[in-house]
Amino acid sequence: MAFFMVKHTPGVRRPPNCTGMRILVALATGAALLAQDLPSIKVDVDVVSVLVSVRDKKGALIANLEKPDFTVLEDGKPQDIKYFTKETDLPLTIGMLVDVSGSQRNLIDIERNAASQFFSQVLRKKDEAFLISFGEESELLQDYTGSPRLLKEGLNHLEVSSGVGGIHPGPVPTIGQPRGTVLYDAIYLAATDKLRSEVGRKVIVVITDGVDQGSRLTRSDAIMAAQKADAVIYSIDYSDPRAYGPFGGGGGGEGELRKMSDETGGHVYKVDRKHTLEDVFKELQDEMRSQYSIGYTPTNDVKDGSYRHLEVRLANKDLKAQARKGYYAIKPGSK
Repeated sequence: MAFFMVKHTPGVRRPPNCTGMRILVALATGAALLAQDLPSIKVDVDVVSVLVSVRDKKGALIANLEKPDFTVLEDGKPQDIKYFTKETDLPLTIGMLVDVSGSQRNLIDIERNAASQFFSQVLRKKDEAFLISFGEESELLQDYTGSPRLLKEGLNHLEVSSGVGGIHPGPVPTIGQPRGTVLYDAIYLAATDKLRSEVGRKVIVVITDGVDQGSRLTRSDAIMAAQKADAVIYSIDYSDPRAYGPFGGGGGGEGELRKMSDETGGHVYKVDRKHTLEDVFKELQDEMRSQYSIGYTPTNDVKDGSYRHLEVRLANKDLKAQARKGYYAIKPGSK
């Protein structure tokens, strides 16, 4: 069971049911309680919706396919596709999560500028976004808005949040100072507290080196929460080699990011000298405007809360479908 303690900061727009600004995530013991409290995805009139991106062997997005090009299997059984659209106009809700731990100190200005430009270019009428920073704790910098100007103002409040102390603090917390980058807690929060009640397309864009230090929730909890909120996780692997000692290197969290993105139907983008953050945001924008939305009524209509495995196949074997790996069949009356 998760609880959120909040602290109000003036100047941030939020709906009446939003209780505040500073969010600290605490987890009550017991996996059973956690499973009970995790929200389920909203399956509208028993229709399961799946967002799909398609790439060729070179990784280029393919946006000209039709319904007969797709086959959907649930737990290995083919499903009858009832709805099929090319996803360019459905409302888009973006939760942007920015790592502000000590290891990202030198990247924040770049992240601020690139994210501001991204919001200006990607948000259209009826689209909304919110902004969360995370380091030793998670902080809501801007609640839901369709205004790039308000999101830019929120980005201007990005600042380092590190639990590491001492005379010469480093980017990675010590054993005695375990909280430093609550990545999994932040994703869980974005999925459960912000996205679960939204409709349309929902994505979490997380900018981080992928290293979690101090979350009370696990990577599996974060994945489950995103799946139950019907949210896709797009990971931007961005690290500063100077933050990891004299030999450079990176955070080493790419594998963790890939697992979360793959399970929810997202993608991992790597930032390096030849592939800037601005380049990544442009590719991400193209992907979110080149998706397919597939809807079907599952042949297994039992709402027992179980996890159902999904697979999307393509008639053209040279193409690869990118979609979430499954969903939860919600029980009647479940949250």
